[in-house]
Amino acid sequence: AGNEKEEGETADTVGCCSLRVEHINLHDNDEGQQCVVEFDFLGKDSIRYYNKVPVEKQVFKNLKLFLENKDPTDDLFDRLNTSDLNKHLQELMEGLTAKVFRTYNASITLQEQLSELTDPAESIAEKILSYNRANRAVAILCNHQRTPPKTFEKSMKSIQSKIETKKEQLGVAKKDLKNAKVDYKVKKDERSKQVVEKKKKLLQRLEEQLMKLEVQATDKEENKQIALGTSKLNYLDPRITVAWSVRTRQN
Repeated sequence: AGNEKEEGETADTVGCCSLRVEHINLHDNDEGQQCVVEFDFLGKDSIRYYNKVPVEKQVFKNLKLFLENKDPTDDLFDRLNTSDLNKHLQELMEGLTAKVFRTYNASITLQEQLSELTDPAESIAEKILSYNRANRAVAILCNHQRTPPKTFEKSMKSIQSKIETKKEQLGVAKKDLKNAKVDYKVKKDERSKQVVEKKKKLLQRLEEQLMKLEVQATDKEENKQIALGTSKLNYLDPRITVAWSVRTRQN
């Protein structure tokens, strides 16, 4: 919402209550949409927020009034601060603050995405990927971006190397299983049968390991510029995750 900065923080970050005139542009018509507000500012953790949002005519009219006779560095809402905002919200509902809206939007998005993305038949690794994708939608909604870690490329190369190695092992295992089946077909004894079962289990284990590595690579690539931890720790109702875990039997 734009609370006062912590001691020692120097970044020029703002929230809805501390927006300045320079942070918005108004467009009567933009790409076929009327009454469009263009936002461009540094938000929480110095992450740039850029968006174009169509608003109601009265809101657009009010914003025009708020811009009149002001310099670019003047506050857009010069008669409003976070204390006044939260005091007004408390009058509407006990416990209601600006953060509640963010928490609600984040939590309802997570719940909807989990319902849409989770397949009960998926493996544990695939379900974790589905969860992270749902959380990713929340992080995008909340503008929780990040610069890709310096070790990202090295880490991805390491995973890809493991994937290639696992594919080679899988190829060998398939050939070994095929040969074991041929041997059993000829001998029809208990020992060769046990060898076939052993080769089958090895092949299944290697397939599971390969799938886990491929899911890990996909997850890492998709989230290289998204910070999942912020929303998970601060804006998601943990009961949604617990209910999803129980429903999908995740640990």
